[in-house]
Amino acid sequence: MSTAAVLNPDQLRALAESGAEELAWDAPAEEVVAWVAAHFDTPDVAVACSMQDAVLPALVADQVPGVDVLFLETGYHFAETIAARNDVEHRLNVRIVDVQPKLTVEEQDEQYGKDLFARDPAACCRMRKMEPLGQTLSGYRVWFTGVRRDEAPTRSGTPLITWDEMHGLVKVNPLATWSFDDLVGYAADHDVPVNMLLQHGYPSIGCKPCTRPVAPGEDPRSGRWAGTGKVECGIHTTDSTS
Repeated sequence: MSTAAVLNPDQLRALAESGAEELAWDAPAEEVVAWVAAHFDTPDVAVACSMQDAVLPALVADQVPGVDVLFLETGYHFAETIAARNDVEHRLNVRIVDVQPKLTVEEQDEQYGKDLFARDPAACCRMRKMEPLGQTLSGYRVWFTGVRRDEAPTRSGTPLITWDEMHGLVKVNPLATWSFDDLVGYAADHDVPVNMLLQHGYPSIGCKPCTRPVAPGEDPRSGRWAGTGKVECGIHTTDSTS
């Protein structure tokens, strides 16, 4: 059992702070993953993955084999995203955990009206992403995300390691320093599964009704919730990434 397994929240927060000080602002992703592997046992670790690509799960699984990979099954995904999820499950040494909302799409339509995502995208994201993820993360002590500093101004200050106040656990962003080209290059060089939509103008992939292709030179996340003024689903906006 790792030392972190018996730490209380205040001690985990202190561990996150010491890890952030220990690692350079631009430490290699593998070094960041190694810090987690040295302090946490596999059952304590989760990897959040939108199935845009599997670079993050692949990097983590190299040092934390059998790690849980959390996939937010919103019910609104592209077929290509589901195909990527299945590819990751079959090809990587991970355990896919499908994180399900309380309501099916049909039940949500019945209670809140059809196409809530078009009328109140924040409420839709809260019910189909934020709340299910929060409930699932309560079973872990540290989680990895694929947030990168180059994705949007809201993410430019993303730390490699931080304390996630909202979820009460250590949050690790080993790809924070990477560019989109770094991501694609790593996937190609290491034969990592990727979402086929990346080849068709989708550098950031969310739910099908709320995601459009992005023109060359546009903000990579400008295709998410286009025309609504919304730039984040809410998962990463209450800590240092905001």
